[in-house]
Amino acid sequence: MGEKTKVREVTSTKKEFSKGDLAVYPAHGVGYIESIESKEINGDTMNFYMMKIVENGMVIMIPTSNVESVGLRDVIPETEVAEVYKVMQEKAQGADNQTWNRRYREYMDKIKTGSIYDVAEVFRDLFQLKLEKDLSFGERKLLDTAQNLLVQELSTAKDIDEKAMMQEIESLFN
Repeated sequence: MGEKTKVREVTSTKKEFSKGDLAVYPAHGVGYIESIESKEINGDTMNFYMMKIVENGMVIMIPTSNVESVGLRDVIPETEVAEVYKVMQEKAQGADNQTWNRRYREYMDKIKTGSIYDVAEVFRDLFQLKLEKDLSFGERKLLDTAQNLLVQELSTAKDIDEKAMMQEIESLFN
């Protein structure tokens, strides 16, 4: 009986999505799987998720075999929203002593991980930094990106509109 369990674990570790599923693509945000299509590439037939990003309508082709490596994941459950809020309410990680371009690279790397917690850290650090001094153009763009990614996913998780979600996020900093 133990062997059957092992086999089940192995087959269920690879994340699979179905048509209509909501998912999060790192650095692009929430989208939904429009279809699953087979395409021939260099003589091999491969399956792709055709994912439409909610914010801008962009369609991304993701090989079904690459789900883990690209970081495609489910939207966090509503029960995790409070954890994300905790991250945002922590004190910014002393970024003052770094040059803006080093900070920028570190923040960009965090956003690319696709982790909502990393995105929340970037938002928190830049939001708090903005209260102390003017952000560079690049930092303002990153703050906007982090804010959009957070608002999209958290409003989806909580099933509320994005404007209400933004007000809720802003209230964490008052």
